[in-house]
Amino acid sequence: MAGRVSWLSGHVIMLAVASFLMAAMVQGRFVVEKSSVRVLAPEHIRGHHDAAIGNFGVPDYGGTLTGVVIYPEKKATGCVDFDTKFKSKSRRPVILLLDRGECFFALKAWNAQRAGAAALLIADNVDEQLLTMDSPEASSDTDYIDKINIPSALVNRAFGESLKKMFDKVTDEGGREEVVVKLDWRESMPHPDERVEYELWTNSNDECGARCDEQAAFVRGFRGHAQLLERGGYARFTPHYITWYCPEPFRMSAQCRSQCINRGRYCAPDPEQDFGAGYEGKDVVVENLRQLCVHRVANESGHPWTWWDFVMDYKIRCSMKEKKYSKACAEDIVTALGLMVVSGQGKLERTAVLRAVCAGFKEGTEPRVCLSSDIETNECLRRNGGCWRDASTNVTACRDTYRGRVCECPVMNGVRYEGDGYTDCKAVGPGRCALNNGGCWSETRGGQTFSACSETALTGCRCPPGFQGDGHKCIDLDECKERLACTCPDCHCKNTWGNYECKCKGNQLYIRGEDVCIANNMSRLGWFITILVVSCVAGVGVAGYVFYKYRLRSYMDSEIMSIMSQYMPLDSQNNENQPLRQHDSEALRH
Repeated sequence: MAGRVSWLSGHVIMLAVASFLMAAMVQGRFVVEKSSVRVLAPEHIRGHHDAAIGNFGVPDYGGTLTGVVIYPEKKATGCVDFDTKFKSKSRRPVILLLDRGECFFALKAWNAQRAGAAALLIADNVDEQLLTMDSPEASSDTDYIDKINIPSALVNRAFGESLKKMFDKVTDEGGREEVVVKLDWRESMPHPDERVEYELWTNSNDECGARCDEQAAFVRGFRGHAQLLERGGYARFTPHYITWYCPEPFRMSAQCRSQCINRGRYCAPDPEQDFGAGYEGKDVVVENLRQLCVHRVANESGHPWTWWDFVMDYKIRCSMKEKKYSKACAEDIVTALGLMVVSGQGKLERTAVLRAVCAGFKEGTEPRVCLSSDIETNECLRRNGGCWRDASTNVTACRDTYRGRVCECPVMNGVRYEGDGYTDCKAVGPGRCALNNGGCWSETRGGQTFSACSETALTGCRCPPGFQGDGHKCIDLDECKERLACTCPDCHCKNTWGNYECKCKGNQLYIRGEDVCIANNMSRLGWFITILVVSCVAGVGVAGYVFYKYRLRSYMDSEIMSIMSQYMPLDSQNNENQPLRQHDSEALRH
């Protein structure tokens, strides 16, 4: 028989309804994950005891931890910071023992970890069956939860009291004898048949707070690992969905009818905590049962790992927040994944087993065979991975990765697609018209092509001028019939494909921009007058040009002479000044 490991969602369901519903929650059955605590010393208290593993921290599944138990003399509840670091005389790891009560279990573990403890045992303060220690709701005061990396466990009251009594005894040498225990998680996950069975307690409702968001992230991150293990036959997974039952005296109440099915046997809280609005608790129960059915069908078909694809796709495509939480949405995913038509042979392939084995190695320690392309498979080859695909261009949103496929609208040949990747992807941006005309209407007649896809528009389809429609279907617009053109009295309109022709009566000319007809003939006198006017205009133009050139040249010559007279004296002036220059020259010599 394979071992079992259980993960509970840890979500504490709070609902302000009648007290019987809260009592029903307490009576709900949950699996308590246990580990073993073996006392090694002192000899007179040796023995095995059960401990309930906490729903926080990091248990060492498949391993053991031997350490010394220390019970603090002060602050025994661990609700405040310790003033010191705990150390054992034998230098073994410290396993801190604390009392239950006064604060969250997780806070005790966080304070114990910061005080140097390698593990934490919490002694129950009442006589009851062991229960799973849950972590509190995420808030600004509980951001330490994700930082806890030591294992924690709850032990029953009797065992806790026996451990605490050991710290009241003093040996003859005046010191306490160390209490040595061995924490053993191997029984939590035995695998004598080389297969591990594990369970996940979850919920299909995506509006139940931060814990549901954490579970969605877990499904996305762990899906590839789970599928590799199941494909190789090394693990068997079973999902469980959290429900409770309604006590018989209240089954006819409005609360039970809103939140339960099957005569109160299966119930879930109202998502909006409002019985008169939105979704009801029974909607959640129905979807939970549907996902269980998907797991059973996938398991019987030989592809149990398909459950992970369904759940992940459902959280993305059928979000309750987006009002898509419905049976129709779930059926679309079932059809896309081909759950009803898959083969039931369940035959393992060599590459699938090899992938599963390689997934068990830590990154960087895998053997060479695990790095070979021989184990690479393509989940997009089977039903396109349940993703969108354009059959005309063979463009697909399915992208295969080592850990599983993802449905993302691609970028192909410089054209970017946008959409959910599952049912819809549309080409956007420049160049989209080159691929299947951007999904818009296009038609060719007589060598002339019209298209509703415009390179200047990043999205959408619009019928070109001369056509009307929604862009996906365009029909020729009859401008003549609609009286949109060629409306003058002497006009004759003829519709053409995508355009129109307009002719005028007699020898008139049609002016398209003005939508009018004008005369096309003139008398001899008219022609003479026209030529005379044109000639006169031409003559005036030539005369003006000649006059302008003459005046401009005269003006420029006078300006040039004026400038030269200032900076370049004339020859006559040079002659008159010559004697003066000679005289001055002789004076300078003497």
